[in-house]
Amino acid sequence: MSSTVTKLCVLISGNGSNLQAIIDAIAAGRLNAVVSGVISNRPNAYGLERAADAGIEAICLDHTDFDDRASYDAALRAQIEAFGADCVVLAGFMRILTPEFVDAFAGKLVNIHPSLLPKYKGLHTHQRAIDNGDEEHGVSVHFVTPELDGGPVIIQCRVPVFEDDVASDLAERVQEQERRIYPLVLSWFSAGRLSMRDNKAILDEQELPETGYANE
Repeated sequence: MSSTVTKLCVLISGNGSNLQAIIDAIAAGRLNAVVSGVISNRPNAYGLERAADAGIEAICLDHTDFDDRASYDAALRAQIEAFGADCVVLAGFMRILTPEFVDAFAGKLVNIHPSLLPKYKGLHTHQRAIDNGDEEHGVSVHFVTPELDGGPVIIQCRVPVFEDDVASDLAERVQEQERRIYPLVLSWFSAGRLSMRDNKAILDEQELPETGYANE
């Protein structure tokens, strides 16, 4: 078990509701960590205000200022390293990362994705679940690997899909669970209980199944 405080760098593109959940979990003592920095690729991301309100250093690294994905990711990596991050937390960060960036933070890079992976990688997951007539939908937290939304799942949470749902209804239901399980996963990481080995998620020295822990 780890007794040191884990430094998190949180990457955002928008509202930052999962960032807020992490900030709140730290304040409540449920997560032995500190957010050492927040980075947004969009200057108008509300999550930057959330960080400022919490006294967290936050910067915008605008992707439109860079000629290509590789140069952006190089600058992003340098900023994360400047924050001294032990774990890089993708919280609604709407960028596809280069394999070089992902490899640089292998085992220290986590993402939350609004579907029951491997279903519905990419965008518009809620509408796709409705269009396909799914009876359940959900959210996955996973380690990031070079394959888009393809890294080993750490935990999933399921929600029902009701007959009259529209995408915004389903999104709200999923986001409620996101805010619950992301701080939990980070608490496992900060306690030294969670790691990635051989492209598998390992919790308490046990390999997790493909659908992750407590597939509820």
